[in-house]
Parts: sequence; structure tokens; C-alpha cells
Amino acid sequence: MNKLLIASDHAGFPLKEKLKNYLEKKGIAVKDLGTHSLERCDYPKYAYELAKGISSGKYKRGILICKSGIGNSIVANRLPRVRAALCYNLKAAKLSREHNDSNVLVLGSLFVKTDLAKKMAITWLNTKFLGGRHRRRINQIEKITR
Repeated sequence: MNKLLIASDHAGFPLKEKLKNYLEKKGIAVKDLGTHSLERCDYPKYAYELAKGISSGKYKRGILICKSGIGNSIVANRLPRVRAALCYNLKAAKLSREHNDSNVLVLGSLFVKTDLAKKMAITWLNTKFLGGRHRRRINQIEKITR
């Protein structure tokens, strides 16, 4: 896998830093698109940059973090070929890969604490898309977003 993209706004910055460091210690190459501080910023800029990397095919997967995760999900899913999944637990993260072939994991730092985020990210990264009937549904989504 090429580098994993990661980005956040100021509300997601502390969790992003902890998660990025954890993933890098696990041997996963991470490209951090920002933000790089707690200074207030606007999430659409970061969500768009990450989603653009996924949509173009240059990167296969990314993780977005903001306070609720909702805004990042809205922005990322506007781009073709991006399937951003807002997840608050392990089961949702796993199903987002198995059934939806999600390529962006979205976390809300208000709801997902560090230990859970680490487990979710590893589960999400290691879970394979099941294909089959789910492929047919992904193809339908792709037609909608062209």
C-alpha cells in the first residue's frame, strides 16, 4: 500500500497526532496533510485535500478527524471514487470496509478517544472488501458520482 493520508482540523489535531505516531510505529507510512497546530482552522480545506488524493487514485486510503466527523464526511464524499465512512465503533469500521469498500475513515474526536481510534484504524486497514453483492452496490454508487 502506498502512503496512508491523514488530516484534521484543530479539534481533531491532538487525536491525529497520537494516531499518526501510533501508525508510524506500526510500520505504516503516513502522509500528514495538516493541520499542524491547535490554531483554529476550517475543516473543508483539509478534508478536500485528502479526498482529492483519494479521488485522483494517487492514494488508496485516508483518515480524517474533526470534532464530530460529520463535516469531514460531507466534504470528502463530494468527490468521485471517495467512500468516506464516519465510524464511532469497531463494528462500523469493519463493516465500512467489508460492505462499502470505504477508502476514507472519518473519526469524530468528541466521540472516539485515542485507544478506540487506534483499534479502529488497525481494524479498518486490515479488513478486506468482501466483494460479491457488495461490488454491485459499489458500482451503483460509482454511477451516481460520475
